[in-house]
Amino acid sequence: MRSLDYNSVVEIITAFIREKVDEARAEGVVIGISGGIDSATTAYLAVRALGKEKVLGLIMPYYQNRDVEDARLVCSSLGIECREINIKPIVDSFVSQLGFQPDKRSLGNIMARTRMVLLYAHANERNLLVLGTSNRSEFLTGYFTKWGDGASDYAPLINLYKTEVWEVAELIGVPERIIEKKPTAGLWEGQTDEDELGISYSLLDEILWRLVDLLKDKEEIAEELGVPIERVEYVENLVKRSEHKRRLPLGPSF
Repeated sequence: MRSLDYNSVVEIITAFIREKVDEARAEGVVIGISGGIDSATTAYLAVRALGKEKVLGLIMPYYQNRDVEDARLVCSSLGIECREINIKPIVDSFVSQLGFQPDKRSLGNIMARTRMVLLYAHANERNLLVLGTSNRSEFLTGYFTKWGDGASDYAPLINLYKTEVWEVAELIGVPERIIEKKPTAGLWEGQTDEDELGISYSLLDEILWRLVDLLKDKEEIAEELGVPIERVEYVENLVKRSEHKRRLPLGPSF
């Protein structure tokens, strides 16, 4: 992987957050706190940039599990204002009007979009910017819900790979229990990111960096990492299939 000066990375991100809040003449930021490392790291960086008084955390569980406890830990350790909203009644109300029972992936998308509606409602009410929590690994592979967790005003971690987010989290004091637990989007019980992606983040990031940033040939990447070329092609396919998720809607030219 690339070599980064993580102290410099922290300074760049905190300056970016301050700059964007000032440009928008906003009163601060609102962040969806999931209990995972990405939202925790975003919240810690936002507090560094703006102070705890200008950061609002929303905890929006569908299930009551350890993630909720970890989200509360993030908010309490930072001393930020925190609101907890049970999205189950909202999501269940949506589902009751569909006329069919969605599968677990579709239900997860409804959850993610419900959370973004709530984030923007609070942002509009209080003149805040919505800070997204997606990282580069998720962004490039399409591992996010379009107009759900992929929607935000700014995404401070969007150019950091997941393995790099872990490094930043360690540096800025994110609680160890959050750093060490398996990443999950919390879309259904027992769901983990790596199981759903079909590859470990450590290998994924090594392939993505060479494939997207260094523009290396697939054969060279496979040889360099000592993995079957099918693994590289699998990641390449994730990137290609999710291209539509990384751009605004397009239409024909006339």
